[in-house]
Amino acid sequence: MQPERRHRRQILALDATSASAEKKKGSPYQQDDSPQCGKRVRYTDLPEEIWQHIHSLMPLRDAARAAIVSHAFLHSWRHRPNLTFSFRTVCSINCATDFTKTVDHIMRKHSGIGVKALTIDLDPFYNTKSSSYLDSWLQIAVTPRIQELTLVLARFTEPIAKSYYNFPCSLLSDGSGSLIQLLHLCCCTFRPTAKLGCFGSLKRLHLISVHISGDELGCLLSGSVALEQLRLKHCHEIIYVKVPFLLQQLSYIEVYDCRQLQVIESKAPNVRSLRFTNERLQLSFRESLLVKNIYMHNSNVLCHACVELPSISPNLETATIVSSGEMVNECTIPSKFLHLKYLHIALSGINIFPSYDYFSLVSFLDAAPSLETFILDVTSRHTENDSIFVESLHLRQMPEHRHDNLRNVKITCFRSAKSLVELTCHILKNTSVECLTLDTTCGLYTCSTSTIGKCFPMTKDALVEAPKALFAIATYIEGKVPSAVKLNIVPPCSRCHAIEF
Repeated sequence: MQPERRHRRQILALDATSASAEKKKGSPYQQDDSPQCGKRVRYTDLPEEIWQHIHSLMPLRDAARAAIVSHAFLHSWRHRPNLTFSFRTVCSINCATDFTKTVDHIMRKHSGIGVKALTIDLDPFYNTKSSSYLDSWLQIAVTPRIQELTLVLARFTEPIAKSYYNFPCSLLSDGSGSLIQLLHLCCCTFRPTAKLGCFGSLKRLHLISVHISGDELGCLLSGSVALEQLRLKHCHEIIYVKVPFLLQQLSYIEVYDCRQLQVIESKAPNVRSLRFTNERLQLSFRESLLVKNIYMHNSNVLCHACVELPSISPNLETATIVSSGEMVNECTIPSKFLHLKYLHIALSGINIFPSYDYFSLVSFLDAAPSLETFILDVTSRHTENDSIFVESLHLRQMPEHRHDNLRNVKITCFRSAKSLVELTCHILKNTSVECLTLDTTCGLYTCSTSTIGKCFPMTKDALVEAPKALFAIATYIEGKVPSAVKLNIVPPCSRCHAIEF
């Protein structure tokens, strides 16, 4: 408490100096030679803008307490440009107070003038009675000067449909939204229309669990010529998204679990990064020839990526493909990824084909002549019959296929599967790899790197399989590693994963 008391005394002293300035004319500062304080200089005529700037840099709790003891700070508190209300910030002021009433008291004392950034996070306090409070708070803070608006009503679970808050779009009409650069809405209903106006300064649009249709989203996008980032998560009403050509600045699009979404058609010419986690999604990015980074997470996405990605993004440089279900035993790629340098494939679902042919992934290496880094996660289930110790004869080879640019290869959850051993031997024989990592764990944090001092947990099946994988490495792989290749073998931690192998 000593630093807080010392800070309080400093504010009181500064306030006393300001009060004395009203009684004494002359120099903008004066010297205090009292024996209690020693000789020091006190500034008395700071401009109002300086007070407001100093106050805006304080955390909400400190700013509120300073406003109680200082008239100068009280005035700047009522013009504070950055307002953030959440469980952490509000309860840090007074944990015993009611969250909604505390925020309401603060907002009613605020003039609304000068607000540039407003964040209201009602999780976990949101209920049907919160709507009237939200209306009044937004009415105060949403002015033509606002630049960032964040409204979060829930995070982990969606409220029932009838309790969704209807965002008052009229507040953003008549030019009130012309300066907004960030609009982040979570768990509410948002119904923009063509009459809403232009969002010429909007750079980031984040809609999470928001009731909005594809047509309404189109109205919003058509007036957002400065948009750089578009994120849609759990927006289940959207069926079709059309990104217009006028979005010249748009570089990032993310779609996560929008269940009804079927088609995304983008004519924005400068999109560089795509992130999709959605079922049955048809992509059309014919004008977006600059796409260089893509992340895809879906069932059967690996088979889909083999066919669609070369035409969607011919200039692709980095790709992460996470499949939660592959019912086809192998993949073939009809086209080339001429610029692909980084490839991460994760087969992590319980619906992966039980005896997936990992050796077929050589087709990815053939299709990417510029590939430098290849990471493979094989956390999916396996059968006993795919082990190399069941059938170790006739290991397949493709001696004529060369991948001379490949330098770094990492396989996590390495198992004794025969096709996985064949893939590893092929890489060693037909590439110029410099570093090969075979990790029998999940490849995540360890006891030496985690904050809890323990390794990431492993399933019982993975722990039983690990000794077989290590024996397969020693038997079939280690003897084929060239002297110039650095081989890293990662066994389970003997301290965190104590088991009798």
